[in-house]
Amino acid sequence: MQGLEMKIRSGGHDFEGLSYIAHAPFFILDMFNFRSININIEEETAWIQAGATLGELYYRIFQKSKTHGFSASICPTVCVGGHFTGGGYGNMMRKYGLSADNIIDAQLVDVNGRLLNRTTMGEDLFWAIRGGGAASFGVILAYKIKLVRVPKIVTVFKISRTTEQNALDIVLQWQDVASYKLDHDLFIRLTMSVVNESTTIGNKTIQATFRALFLGDSQRLLSIMNESLPKLGMRQSDCQEMSWIESVLFYTDFPPGTPVDALLSRTPQSIYIAYLKRKSDYVKEPIPREGLEGIWKKMIEIGATQLTFNPYGGRMAEIPENEIPFPHRAGILYKVQYRTSWNQGGDEVAKHYIDLTRELHAYMTPFVSKSPREAFLNYRDIDLGINHQDKRSYCEGMGYGIKYFKDNFYRLVQIKTKVDPHNFFRNEQSIPTLPTF
Repeated sequence: MQGLEMKIRSGGHDFEGLSYIAHAPFFILDMFNFRSININIEEETAWIQAGATLGELYYRIFQKSKTHGFSASICPTVCVGGHFTGGGYGNMMRKYGLSADNIIDAQLVDVNGRLLNRTTMGEDLFWAIRGGGAASFGVILAYKIKLVRVPKIVTVFKISRTTEQNALDIVLQWQDVASYKLDHDLFIRLTMSVVNESTTIGNKTIQATFRALFLGDSQRLLSIMNESLPKLGMRQSDCQEMSWIESVLFYTDFPPGTPVDALLSRTPQSIYIAYLKRKSDYVKEPIPREGLEGIWKKMIEIGATQLTFNPYGGRMAEIPENEIPFPHRAGILYKVQYRTSWNQGGDEVAKHYIDLTRELHAYMTPFVSKSPREAFLNYRDIDLGINHQDKRSYCEGMGYGIKYFKDNFYRLVQIKTKVDPHNFFRNEQSIPTLPTF
């Protein structure tokens, strides 16, 4: 194996495919069948191996308790290994923080082949593998998590409004309240996409979709919405009460009545999407009316890219930005995901759609975080830089590392240099070691 790079793959959901492709010769360490899950409801903890999917985790929790869950992605086919090591988020993050905020132990094989846990690896390395990209430091076998409590009944809704239905005023009000003024039990994701006008054939407009999870009943939700986001015009009939496990199915767009064991399937709901490009941003100040109007005009011009705003605040703002490597905390209003998907193959087609995504990303520059322009590791983006693993490694690593981790990057480098000084665990965006002179 000398001279080969090792790729560590849990579920293969890396947006840039860095867990299973490379330009250099490589082999794959596939964790897909390391999928044991042990739930301890009395302790409110669970051990999950790296290859277990989130759907499997949610289902196993449901089998033991109807009042416990976990704060992680709405995509049930994502595996624990990659999701947790990048931070991991879901629609309970305003209440309970990230997946990585709720990790209390881990099992890792280091560069010397030793099996380590939190005690034997030490607090520095344990810090690094909770949001710092564990594939730079070793091979994660399993994580131990603290389960979170959920009510027996939660409430969800999905409401869409177009520009002609006052979407702009609603989005402006959403920006004002969704992160720092709403109850921590409520998470309202906003997705904006280009659709056909209902009145004029051939004309395009923007549709804003508000999808929510509320950890409570519909009556309390209705009261909160009428007070905080009245322009949306939510009614009792828009609400659906259900169990928390059923809300996972709702958020993943499973048809109503789908049995919860559908979460055990390892076939993604989006299997029909052949190709994709994703990018991320963070917004710290509300985008003004004229700014949103310009963004929507650009989206209609481009046509292919969808924007999703995920609100922060709540627990996310209470945790210090150096608590774990994930630094995007107090002051963040919402995270932006740029989402472009297509089905036609070929390099020219791919370049076309990737360039469109980059065009919208460039247009958003005045409205997002600066110095650095922050990015989310779980939304892997090689546009931020590639490490060629040569004498420029540290400088190249800083290019993307500061955007993903801010000042936490420097501590990650110190830990990397200590635990893997010869840089065995590396990829195109891994944490570099300190330069030698």
